[in-house]
Amino acid sequence: MSPESDILRAVSSAVLAVTRHLSVREVLQVIVRSAQQLLNARYAALGVPDEDGSFGEFVAEGITDKQWDAIGPLPRQHGMLGAMLREGVPVRLPDLPKDPRFEYWPKAHPVMHDFLGVPILDGEQVLGIIFLANKKVPGGFTEEDEKLLTMFAAHAALALTNARLYERGRELAMLEERNRMARELHDAVTQKLFSLRLTAQAANSLLQVDPARAAVELERVQRLAGEALAELRAVIVELRPAELDRHGLAETLRKHVRLLDRLQPSELGFEGDELPAVPSEVEVAVLRVAQEALHNALRHSDAERVSVRLTHTSGKLVLVVRDEGVGFDDTGQVRGLGLVSMADRAEAVGGAVTVSSEPGKGTTVRMEVGL
Repeated sequence: MSPESDILRAVSSAVLAVTRHLSVREVLQVIVRSAQQLLNARYAALGVPDEDGSFGEFVAEGITDKQWDAIGPLPRQHGMLGAMLREGVPVRLPDLPKDPRFEYWPKAHPVMHDFLGVPILDGEQVLGIIFLANKKVPGGFTEEDEKLLTMFAAHAALALTNARLYERGRELAMLEERNRMARELHDAVTQKLFSLRLTAQAANSLLQVDPARAAVELERVQRLAGEALAELRAVIVELRPAELDRHGLAETLRKHVRLLDRLQPSELGFEGDELPAVPSEVEVAVLRVAQEALHNALRHSDAERVSVRLTHTSGKLVLVVRDEGVGFDDTGQVRGLGLVSMADRAEAVGGAVTVSSEPGKGTTVRMEVGL
């Protein structure tokens, strides 16, 4: 079979991934797997740059989840990967560690020697970079391999662009529908609250002259209040961040923490378990409590490090936001740090928030909610 046929077969896998309505990340995984098979490589990876010039997404083949956990955070701007982000040109090496641009590997990183990296380009814009290492046959990567992978990358750019366009179109359609439903719910809540006010006024006027009828009106007030609360919760669900639909709670929170880590002088870290299905209203409440707790920590704690942990244990979802900052006397200042807002959000979904702090020993915000 000719190299052109190999490319066509590999690219078709990526294109079909788009037509199956897979996410961008899933399409990235298909592209990486196709490139690995096309060039018979032991390891393959694809990095997508973010607006900060680091890797916003990074997928790989040949490395287990356990190895990834041991390797640690995504690569940023160092070493050969960072050099390729800056230069945006193909790189082919017989022995990667001997190149002056190479810096180091994390301790758990597999040893790599022969190396081939090719940018995925849209004009002059780098959409991503495909990395291959350790060809399975002797001799390393050849000039023909480089040409083959460059041709594959050109076609992969189309698959990646189409996946992004499809996902963006789906997000816009969901946002439009969400906004439409939110407007309808807003109108319904407004009408319900108007009726609630009129009924309460009627009950008040009847209280002295006809207590029995006043009691009937008060029962109606109670019913209307319950309906209004239910519809307000529905509004909150419909206005939930689009990222929750796209990534789920754990990944959305991970990305939020990662963004703050880039923007803030404090070091921020996230740890999260794989979660079961989480109700929409719980996802929104947990995300908002986490954001409020992080805002407080970054604004008030003067902490060098802030950590976020999201776990699921014994049927409960547990969020812990901990800073190693100045702390405070938790008997007097808690209300000013947004506890009321966080507690209200937690209680609305059947959960609870606790805040513990001590001067000089930091602050911990903990939210628990049953699933």
